[in-house]
Amino acid sequence: MSSLKIAAAIHPPVVVAVREYDGRRDKEAVEELERRCEVGQPGKPALVTDLMGDPVARVRNFSSHIMLVAEHGNGREIVGVIRGCIKTVTSGKLRSNESPIYVKLAYILGLRVSSSHRRFGIATKLVQELEGWCKQNGAEYAYMATECSNKPSLSLFTQKNNYVKFRNPTVLVQPVHGHYKSLPSDIAIVRVPPNLAETMYHALFSNSEFFPKDIDVLLHNKLNLGTFVAFPKRDISNWNPEKGDLPSSFSICSIWNTKEVFRLQLKGVSALTHAVCMGTRVVDSMFPWLKIPSIPNVFKNFGFYFLYGLHMEGEDGPRLMKTLCKFVHNMARNDRGCRVVVAEVGQMDPVREAIPHWRKFSWDEDIWCVKKLQEDIKNKNCDDNWLKSSSVSHSKIIFVDPRDL
Repeated sequence: MSSLKIAAAIHPPVVVAVREYDGRRDKEAVEELERRCEVGQPGKPALVTDLMGDPVARVRNFSSHIMLVAEHGNGREIVGVIRGCIKTVTSGKLRSNESPIYVKLAYILGLRVSSSHRRFGIATKLVQELEGWCKQNGAEYAYMATECSNKPSLSLFTQKNNYVKFRNPTVLVQPVHGHYKSLPSDIAIVRVPPNLAETMYHALFSNSEFFPKDIDVLLHNKLNLGTFVAFPKRDISNWNPEKGDLPSSFSICSIWNTKEVFRLQLKGVSALTHAVCMGTRVVDSMFPWLKIPSIPNVFKNFGFYFLYGLHMEGEDGPRLMKTLCKFVHNMARNDRGCRVVVAEVGQMDPVREAIPHWRKFSWDEDIWCVKKLQEDIKNKNCDDNWLKSSSVSHSKIIFVDPRDL
């Protein structure tokens, strides 16, 4: 018997129907499917995601979004799910008049297939159906993000669906300790209103990659906790951003509250690890003046703050960014249920070295894969050569949209 026939005998064809998610009848089945899929790798801890009763929560903050489900059998069992959204972002290149070049980009996330129905091509069908919706809605490119260790996901997208590895940002995670971090007395931290933050971000990120055209929507979202700027107090007379006047040294970032959308939980950890982590918290609470870096309780549902729009300038820039991150840590310390602060930046972004983080909680390489959807793009605003820059980035700066989480 040929290998093809053997494979067919082991994995007979499975017919599934892909349709749009219907919250009235699909909610419970999708939640159960995702609970079964969040098992991680055998023998290793796994982060389990709780979407807090709203399966569409991760894409709802985009004006153009969809969620698809795959049904199997006469009982119409839901065996797969995928989410997608479309946004307009910068490509990292500028026109001759210095205006940014934008592309219409689809983001694919939340792909899950029941363990009993894997290796039947269901994931590929879901991806292809979602790509069809993205094309119909004008997306010129599609991209997805995954950890470098997620070999099945990389194989699905790069080998079966013709995506290419494009960018490798770094994810930096800082635990929220039981004590507050002291802030330097010579540094001022100012909260800027959304309209002013929008102007500043357009000026700072116009030549970066993935900067969203609807940054105003992002900054006015209820999940955005504010945009903050740090600068030396001696330069306070130079702080007049309405006129475009900024100090020679400053740092800026915005804060996104993910815990209102989804919660995480670490499972599969040994009893000894549980005890050690609890011990660090007990010691930290008893002797806060020692400022012992404790490990927060990540074994129960927790949320996190995500830092985005991180930028620094000037000789004091790194110190100002570190101070700004301490300020955010203290905000998270006051927010029960927020146990880590997360940032994701380009590997070559100078701000990377100034962001406090724990190496054991962070990872150096997230992988973003991109595919060109429209082969005959007629949109003059589209950067048709974006994929050709996959080996060398036009910009060291990648703007990570918190809505993509």
